Amino acid sequence: MNVHLVDGTWELFRAYFGAPKRQAPDGREVGATRQLMLSLCGLIAAPGVTHVAVAFDRVIESFRNELYEGYKTGDGIEPELAAQFELAEQATHALGLVVWSMVEFEADDALASGAARYGDWPGVDQVVLCSPDKDLAQCVIGDRVVRLDRLRDTVLDEPGVIERYGIEPRSIPDWLALVGDAADGIPGIPKWGAKSTSTVLGRYGHIGAIPDEAEAWDVKVRGAKGLAASLAGRRQEAELYCQLTTLRRDVPLAESLGALEVGPPNGPQLERFGRSIGDGRFAARLLRARVPA
Repeated sequence: MNVHLVDGTWELFRAYFGAPKRQAPDGREVGATRQLMLSLCGLIAAPGVTHVAVAFDRVIESFRNELYEGYKTGDGIEPELAAQFELAEQATHALGLVVWSMVEFEADDALASGAARYGDWPGVDQVVLCSPDKDLAQCVIGDRVVRLDRLRDTVLDEPGVIERYGIEPRSIPDWLALVGDAADGIPGIPKWGAKSTSTVLGRYGHIGAIPDEAEAWDVKVRGAKGLAASLAGRRQEAELYCQLTTLRRDVPLAESLGALEVGPPNGPQLERFGRSIGDGRFAARLLRARVPA
């Protein structure tokens, strides 16, 4: 069997910026939640999808904000989108799916923990991390744990990670720490670009193994002296960034593998959801979309 772990927050953001707006009778914007539900129904109806969990960020802030002041926050998120966070979780649960609601941790941490928890479970052939987020590439293991970009319908396995980033999955946190990740508020280390970082990490694996002096490097890279000097003067920053980009695999997930099996939808809850968004026929539409073709 395959286990599909979905980044619900990313799906909701994508729906908000890509789906038509739709207001409920009380004036709330609900278009993103509607589209998210249809998207999840499409996933459930796909062949081989039997076990699913969806992780959401209940709030954007996490334990990482206590480690680094510049880490991403919920500032700047459109109020119409933020107001749909709780609604999206409730509707997803009504579909019969396990929901992981993150407060201290992030949705990506839940997915990483789920991959670690269920990846070696007897009977599991593959864990599919449904998100295009670069962070999740660190969780990829052979073709047993893969990352799926549902929008582009592309799967990233371990050879794919190496081809795309020039490094093994274990080095992804270090790569993000050096290059930076604007989406998460991580500035990276000056002078370290994607190509040079891939070359150096392809040899040394982790930041801590990179010698301070360029003369000690046994890999050729353009501007080695400048790179080495920049990193040597910012080791502490680089280590902090690496801590921030390393996904946690110890999120306490209570569910056994069996609990992730797609269950029957909660009809009354779906009906209430449909009425709350001003579409009495939406529940029936979801139920039809949920059935494999």
